[in-house]
Amino acid sequence: MGDVVTVPAPYGLGPIRVTAITGGEVEMVAPLTGSGYSVSGCSGGGGVSSQGGGGVRLICAEGPTATINDAMSLKVVKATDAAAVLRIGPAE
Repeated sequence: MGDVVTVPAPYGLGPIRVTAITGGEVEMVAPLTGSGYSVSGCSGGGGVSSQGGGGVRLICAEGPTATINDAMSLKVVKATDAAAVLRIGPAE
């Protein structure tokens, strides 16, 4: 936990920081770098909430790929209590 992943600027997010891994879910926070924000497809009760200073909080479980800002795909490939494998790439 606490790991930081830098993503390309066109994705509309600053560095994504993992803040917690519990029960197969990964909680992440990231600053917004664009003027808007959208997310779809987080499974397992995934959601987003506004954070002070123009950031977001994501909670995603293992499963289907989420699409963020219609530009980035994020998939939790595997999550244990100690580590998670994330797959990040351009939206499909």
